[in-house]
Amino acid sequence: MAFEICLAGGIIPNRPKGLSQNACCTGVIEMSQLHRVRAVFFTASGALCLWACSLAEAALPDVESAGLRCQVEAEEVVTRYAPANNGAGPLWCYGAPLIARRGDGVFLSVIETGEKAAPLLNTRWQLWLRSADRWKLVQHEQAFCEREPCPIGISSKGPIFLSINPSVEPSGATQGRCEPQVLEFDPNDPNKPARIDRPAWADGTYFREHSYRGLAADGASGELLLLNINARTSDQFVSYRDEKGAWQAKGTIRFPIRACYPQVGLQGHAAHVLAIGDIVEPVELWKTLKYEKLRRDWDYVFRRLFYTWTPDIRQNSFVTPVEIDTVEETCGYILNLDLCIDASGSAHLLYLKRPFQYDFIRDTYFPGRPMGVSLEYAVVGRGQVRSHTTLAGVAEGGSGLEPSYARFHTDPQGRLYVILAGTTIDGRSRTFGNFISRIQGGKATPKFQRIDLKHPFRTFFTNTIRGGSMPSDTIDLFGIADDDPNLRYARLRLQSPRD
Repeated sequence: MAFEICLAGGIIPNRPKGLSQNACCTGVIEMSQLHRVRAVFFTASGALCLWACSLAEAALPDVESAGLRCQVEAEEVVTRYAPANNGAGPLWCYGAPLIARRGDGVFLSVIETGEKAAPLLNTRWQLWLRSADRWKLVQHEQAFCEREPCPIGISSKGPIFLSINPSVEPSGATQGRCEPQVLEFDPNDPNKPARIDRPAWADGTYFREHSYRGLAADGASGELLLLNINARTSDQFVSYRDEKGAWQAKGTIRFPIRACYPQVGLQGHAAHVLAIGDIVEPVELWKTLKYEKLRRDWDYVFRRLFYTWTPDIRQNSFVTPVEIDTVEETCGYILNLDLCIDASGSAHLLYLKRPFQYDFIRDTYFPGRPMGVSLEYAVVGRGQVRSHTTLAGVAEGGSGLEPSYARFHTDPQGRLYVILAGTTIDGRSRTFGNFISRIQGGKATPKFQRIDLKHPFRTFFTNTIRGGSMPSDTIDLFGIADDDPNLRYARLRLQSPRD
């Protein structure tokens, strides 16, 4: 049983122009089994969470690591990168996969910067393969004609896919029109020339070097879903490759505002998209203050998180996107991290949340409110949020595990895990590391176990099922650690407790 109330009168101190003086405070009170009460109140100037519990437990997500073992089997440097200075680093496409596993083979997509190529079109893709405990560069693009990393997908019985976005402008151009393509590599002989696929798009496309691509692969069927943003309208154009290899235009997704860096999932023809709003700072007072403090012309903000889905991409368009969360009224920050689809078709969403983007914004417009960061987890079923909880978080001046990045992983039994990068804080002591925990139904007590990595990852990709990798007890990590500009790989082995 749930009750929802609305209380007027939350006041925003030193209100910036464009924000309402009276904030709306909403509260949700839920009673489960008549014994457990949960009350959460949110205000426009931050979130105040009140919890009251007794006797029985509600069906909230649980993160349980008791008895879980995660063994580090390999830590390696794959290669090094050189900054391209074009706005897109080697992990820039964090919403789309760059690593995939098929059997004992691990495939990586890496960008290489051309020493003599001028930004923005100054990188090219490389395809790497790890087999027999060694990394080998198997193929690369001939010209430096890309801006962004090229997402990878895999099928259990078919090819390796690489989403590329090469320029179609004359040689030497630094920006302009691009043509999205998908390359198909033979996994048994990845040195063979790739087959070039040209996805189908709805009318009205205008694609450039800023593609904000999303890629999903259904490993079992070999189907693909590709998103690419229209540079004029900011609509996300959608192209679908069926199990027979035919591409079909599937219209567009129009978010309430420009939304980028999408996580895309495709499973059993159902498709899911999680994307973050990405627009220039809309509040002039905040924009002016940030320029005074940072002296930076670039000022895009990430504050509104959106989700959409379709039950069958073959027959149905995406539904109107819904807003999962927002920190719009407090000049906050949200980072969309991961999406996972379970056997029931529900979408599990993972994201990082800060109530204020900068402390000087907080100090000027929301004095006295605590800074902080939290790792948020939501489950969406048929377009409706079914549950929402905080997995980890530390308020300003507090102790605990302060999250900075995270990803999902699924094992062969369908159990869901979170791999987290973060800092344990105990008084003045701060220790950075990577952690893992399993998500279960039942309790709501986060218990993360440290992973014994010599070089913990700060940002990383995993062998996600969104990229076509099969559920596995092996976790492959690819990313950047404490020895940047090295691009690192690590392999972990799960030994999960019995249910």
